[in-house]
Order: sequence, then structure tokens, then C-alpha cells
Amino acid sequence: MTAPSNDSGGSGWIDRSCARTRSWVDEAIRMVAADANRSADTHLHVFPLPGEWGIDLYLKDESVHPTGSLKHRLARSLFLYGLANGWITEGTTIVEASSGSTAVSEAYFARLIGLDFITVVPRRTSPEKIALIERYGGRCHFVDIPAEMYTEAERLAAETRGHYMDQFTYAERATDWRGNNNIAESIFEQLSMERHPVPEWIVVGAGTGGTSATIGRYLRYRRHHTRLAVVDPENSAFFPGWATGATDYATGMPSRIEGIGRPRMEPSFVPSVIDLMVPVPDAASIAAMRHLNDVTGLCAGGSTGTNLWGVWQLVAKMRASGIRGSVVTLICDGGERYRHSYYDDDWVAAQGMDLKPATATLERFLATGEWDDAPAS
Repeated sequence: MTAPSNDSGGSGWIDRSCARTRSWVDEAIRMVAADANRSADTHLHVFPLPGEWGIDLYLKDESVHPTGSLKHRLARSLFLYGLANGWITEGTTIVEASSGSTAVSEAYFARLIGLDFITVVPRRTSPEKIALIERYGGRCHFVDIPAEMYTEAERLAAETRGHYMDQFTYAERATDWRGNNNIAESIFEQLSMERHPVPEWIVVGAGTGGTSATIGRYLRYRRHHTRLAVVDPENSAFFPGWATGATDYATGMPSRIEGIGRPRMEPSFVPSVIDLMVPVPDAASIAAMRHLNDVTGLCAGGSTGTNLWGVWQLVAKMRASGIRGSVVTLICDGGERYRHSYYDDDWVAAQGMDLKPATATLERFLATGEWDDAPAS
């Protein structure tokens, strides 16, 4: 076979460079990086705990990002990853499979650099999130069976000759876990002047697994003694897959806590960097989310409640062991997106959930410091 050659002398070289394409990518990366440069770091709130406990709880408020959630960080990283890899160029249609918040953030960045955006979402996705996606110029493509999101996104990307972002595969590798202003580095910088600057625990949920992978790797890389706990809602495959070591574990059931929990073990989920996983009943997640609002006025979504239910159990264990120190968790997104679901008593009742036992557990714990292991639902 004769090797193909270019037009300059038949040297056999293939030159695929294009000055216009490279120039467009350069400008797109500048705009995405500038968005981060314009944004101040997210707040680290202190939750009021009794002083005699000797334990400080911090809530990193990711809801203050321009698109209102933790997924703003992920979307930025995925766009930079795709641009740097040459997968995203001028005119590329961006396609994603997302339950909502990632799609909101990706729609924002697609519009920022002038690209079309299509997301495949379950039909039950909250109307507030759909409205946000469309506000940023995105288009929603609905599926009735959540498990079909992946294949439908691949089909749409092929049909449009676009790029499937595939957050569930690339989340753990798109973010530089060594630092470079990732969420873990940000947490430790903000804690540097606190009385317990190296926390005993960081508690997060898993949707793609990218956040837990970034934090877990960073903790090992920086040789911190901090341990990573991941909380998991009902129907999710992550906890049973982690507990059994089955990397192909699947439940085939969607999570009712938007943004976290998956029906299958995702490629971006890295079990080996997790020290502890805590399964959390959905009623407990919603009760904890509402309790946070009652106590602090902070209005957050259901995944933040899942985080807090795990936090309180760890704080109780620290107290029982006489350990003083700090714990950090995340406010993943704002509660205004869930006015028609998690904050709606009729919706909660229609799901067959009773929040009273979990609420009583939380109130009793904060009053006495003792954790009741009775079922929360």
C-alpha cells in the first residue's frame, strides 16, 4: 500500500493542522477559563454545633456557582478536557446524558462558546431543571426509561456528528486531582486558618463518582489523614457494588434523589479511594435537607440532605470516641429547584415517605448528642 502524502513534495507526511480550527479552540479555552477566573470561590459555612462537642462542621456551598450547583465544576472540566483533546471544535454539537444539573451547567458552557447542546433526560426530571437547561439555550430529549439515556445520547451524537460528553466515563479523569483549584484543594485552603484545618472526614455523594475520585486521590497525594465517606441513596448500585467488590453491580432502578445514585456502577466511580460508604433512606435525605433549612435558613436540594444524614452519624461516632476535629460536606445545589418535589408535602406523601421519624432523630441528636439507630423511614 502506498502511503498517502501531502501536497508539498510527496514526503508522506500528513498535516491535519488547521489554523482556523486551532484559533477557535484557543479562544474557546480562554472563555471557559475566564469564567472560572471571574468567579470567587464557593463559601464554607459553619453549622452551629454545641461548643462543648469540640467538633466543627463546615458546609461548602456549591449552589453559588453561576449555574447553581456542584456540577458547574464538572461541566467546566469536561469542556476543557474535550477542547484540549480535540474532540470539541467549531460547530460541534454537544450531547450529554444527564438527570439535570450537569445538563444545566453544560448548556451554560455550550452557549458561552457558541455551540448547540442537546441533553438526554428522564421524563420525570423536575420542571425547574428543564427550564434552566432551556434558559441557557439547551434542548432536552426525553426518555421514559432512565437506563436508555446512555445509548440514546450515543445515537444522537452520531446522528449530529457531535461529541457525546459522557460524564459518567470522563468525570474522574477530566479534573486534575493533584490540585489546580479543584474542590479538594479549595476545601483545605479555606480551612487553613480554622482550629482543625485538616478534617477528620469529608462526606460527599456520588453521581458520576468524579467528586469522590478527585477528593480521595487528593487526600492520598497530599498525605492527609482525612478519610472520605460517600453517602448513597436508595436504589443506587454504588453502595452494594462497593461493599461486594462487584464492579458490574446494577439495580436497574433510578434514584429519587436527583444528582446522586445510579442504577449501575459507573466508569468514573473509583471505589478504592473511599474509606466508608453509608446507605441513606430517601426519607432521611429529605428530612435532613428540610432540617438544614429550618436551623440555618440555607435552602438546599435532596443530595445535600443525604450528605448531612451521613455527617450526623459520623459526628456521633466522633463524640462517642472522644475525638475532636472537623467534618466537611457539600451543599450540592439550591432548594429552589425542588419546590415541586422535595419541599412539597403532597409530593412526599405520594412517594410513600414519612419524614417524621427521621426529623425526630435529627432533633434528638442535636439536642442530646446521641444518635438513635432506629429506621428513618
